Amino acid sequence: MSPARKRAARVAPAAGAPRPKRRRRRTRRIGITCYSHFGGSGVVATELGMALARRGYQVHFIAHRLPFRLREFSSQLYFHEATPAQYPVFDQAPSNLALTTKMVEVAENYDLDLVHVHYAMPFAASAYLARRLIYPRQLGVVTTLHGTDITVVGLEPAFFRVTKFSIESSDRVTAVSRFLKERAEESFGITRPIEVIYNFVDAKVFAPRKHSSLRLAPPQTKVVMHASNFRSVKNIPAVIHVFSEVRKRLKAKLVMVGDGPEKAGAEHLARELGVDRDVLFLGNQDCMEELLPLADIFLLPSSSESFGLVALEAMSAEVPVVASNIGGLPEVVEHGVTGFLHDPEHLAGFVASSLRLLTHERLRRTMGRRARRVARERFSVDEMVDRYIRVYDSLR
Repeated sequence: MSPARKRAARVAPAAGAPRPKRRRRRTRRIGITCYSHFGGSGVVATELGMALARRGYQVHFIAHRLPFRLREFSSQLYFHEATPAQYPVFDQAPSNLALTTKMVEVAENYDLDLVHVHYAMPFAASAYLARRLIYPRQLGVVTTLHGTDITVVGLEPAFFRVTKFSIESSDRVTAVSRFLKERAEESFGITRPIEVIYNFVDAKVFAPRKHSSLRLAPPQTKVVMHASNFRSVKNIPAVIHVFSEVRKRLKAKLVMVGDGPEKAGAEHLARELGVDRDVLFLGNQDCMEELLPLADIFLLPSSSESFGLVALEAMSAEVPVVASNIGGLPEVVEHGVTGFLHDPEHLAGFVASSLRLLTHERLRRTMGRRARRVARERFSVDEMVDRYIRVYDSLR
C-alpha cells in the first residue's frame, strides 16, 4: 500500500461506523454602545443590532438608556443599563466610567467577542479602558465615526487628544461617509485604515404608502417635512424661513419632527413670520416610516451633516429631498436626479427648488421613484450589515 493510501486508511471511518460529530460553531457575541436619543448614530447602531440578531448573533446593547429604536423583542437581544453612581463629592456623576464598568461586566459575564461603539467620543475611550481592565482576556473594539464626534466635539481642545488616541487604539475603524473619513484623517492626522460603510435603510420598512388613513394636511395642501434633533447645525431657522416663502405662493403645511435646543426658537420664529397655524411641531416620534411617506418633499438645510440618515429614509419612502450641498449629503442625494442641493445660506435656492417640486407633480414623482431606487440599490440594509460582519470576522 502506498504511503498516501495508508494515511487515508488511518483517517477514513470503518464501514458502518458512526461519523464523528462536527463541533458546533459558537454564536458570536457582540456588544453595541450608542447614544439612545433621537439621532442618526443611535438609529443606525440599533438597526444594525436588530439585523445581527435576526442573523443569529447574540447582541448586547450597553448604554445609559434603552435606545429609542429598540422596539422589537428577540431572545438574541439584550439591554444592559449603565447607571452612574451618585456621590456628594461628584459635581457630575462619572457616566463614562460607569459605562466602562458595565462593558467589563457584560464582556466577562457573556463572553463577548467584541464591542462596537458608535461615536468616538466618549464611547471609544470607555471601550479602551474596558479592554485594559479585562486583560489578558481579548476583547475586540470596533469604532464607527458618525459625525460631530469628528467635526465638532472631538476638535475641542479638552477632547482632541483623547479622541485621537481612542480612534488609533481601536482594532477597526469605520466611517459613515467618504467626507467623514477624509475629515478624520485631515483633522486628527489618522493614518490607520478607515473603512467607509454607509448608513443604510430597510426599503421594505421605509416605503411609499399607496393607501394610508393618516393625514397631516387637508386635500390639495402640500406637506413639507423636516426631522432632526433640533441642534444649531440643523439650521432650523432656515427651515422656517424657506417654508414661509413657499407658503406665500401655495397652500402648504410644514411638519417638524423631533426636539432639541432650537425648537422653542423655531416656534417663536413661526409666530413672528405669521405661519404658526401652518406649522406642526410633533416632537420626537418613533414612527418615521409612517410619517415620511405623507410628505411631498423633505427639507434638510443643515450647516453640517456627515451623512443625513433621515434624508435617505425619505428617499426610500419615495420623497424627493431638498438639502445642503455640504458634508456627506452629496454622497446620498444627487442634485437634479433624486433631489436638489444648495449652499446652506442660499435660502432662495431652497425656496425655488421646493416650489419647483411642489408645483410640478410629474417631476416630483419621477424624482421620488429615482430616489427610492438609489436607496434600495446603494444603501441596502443587507449589504451594509454584510460589510460590518466582514469587519467583525477580520478580528478572529
